[in-house]
Amino acid sequence: MDARHSTIQRVWRVDKMIKHFKLLGIFWRFSILAELEYRVNFLTNAFMSIFWLVWGIAGASIFFAQRDEIGGWTYYQVLIVLGLFSMFTGIMEAFFRPNITSMIEAVRNGTFDFVLVKPVNSQFYASFHSLTMWRLVDILAGAGLIGYALYKLQVVPTVQQYFAFFALVLIALVIVYCFWLAMMTMSFWFVKVDNLAELFYSFYEAARFPVSVYGTWLRAILTFVIPIAFITTVPATALIGSLEPIEMLFGLAIALVLLFGTNRLWNFAIRSYASASS
Repeated sequence: MDARHSTIQRVWRVDKMIKHFKLLGIFWRFSILAELEYRVNFLTNAFMSIFWLVWGIAGASIFFAQRDEIGGWTYYQVLIVLGLFSMFTGIMEAFFRPNITSMIEAVRNGTFDFVLVKPVNSQFYASFHSLTMWRLVDILAGAGLIGYALYKLQVVPTVQQYFAFFALVLIALVIVYCFWLAMMTMSFWFVKVDNLAELFYSFYEAARFPVSVYGTWLRAILTFVIPIAFITTVPATALIGSLEPIEMLFGLAIALVLLFGTNRLWNFAIRSYASASS
């Protein structure tokens, strides 16, 4: 009986996972169709994404005008970091910001009740039901910049380096998601939490450059307190072959702790929610 029960549980989990992936496809398809109704707006915003990436490259070029390296990183190595910065900016703006905005409004107006009664996990729905398609340009442009920088460096990462890189990108995704989920959850207790997103971006701007360019105390904050280093700097080290194994283990530990903690926070917040009907 135990073996049969275990098999049923595994089948149920797989079926539930497939259901959630199908829902993601439905959510994002409708978001994309809504975006395509205003194609000029899409093209304009896509152009601005490219513009800001080029502006960032220009800023890095100014830093390297009189020196060959900064914080132990060469120009094209810094471009890899800048590419990752663009990718994660696109991820946050495409997948996380639209959802946190609608979440805040739903809690403020009392319409979050409709989320709770849906036959789907409330955290999943609140986190991923919207998509801002044009911000995907940031992701593609960042990936292109990384490829260009590797080409100029004449670096061909090994299979192990690619594996470490993609593993660290997944870790970075979890870390970023947990920060946004925590900010979103604060809306259950505070009327205005939009400023938290701006505060996060103030720290995130530091990820444009490797953390080694900053002073000791700021580098420690960006690594251990607000782990911005694991979003851009550490994945970049995997591609250029300077990653320390302890960095990946530490990043994994941070991601797991944040994921568990924010999920507990969300469940606690749901129990504290005073719905419009209560």
